[in-house]
Amino acid sequence: MDQAVPFNIDVHHLRDMMARDEAFHVLDIREPWETGICGFDGSLMVPMRTLPARLAELPRDKPLVVVCHHGVRSLHATQWLRHMGVDNAVNLQGGIDAWARQIDPGCPTY
Repeated sequence: MDQAVPFNIDVHHLRDMMARDEAFHVLDIREPWETGICGFDGSLMVPMRTLPARLAELPRDKPLVVVCHHGVRSLHATQWLRHMGVDNAVNLQGGIDAWARQIDPGCPTY
């Protein structure tokens, strides 16, 4: 990657990345029952508790936007991932809930 990846982005920044067709991955660390309610198409689904065992699977070629429900788990996961050398990890502040409330009202909340 050419530029340093920010540690946090908000849902408006993510929407703009999508609108500009920027290359990135979404890492959804919620539990399967949560991802069944709503989420981003094409996300890599890795529940937070399984991250250590699946660390080698994570792509490192473009920003890796880490998503959870409200942004708390993803904040901790992003900190841990960065500590483990996954420098492309970036936390989505507010999580899927902020996305549903501020960007996509068709996305169910829970």
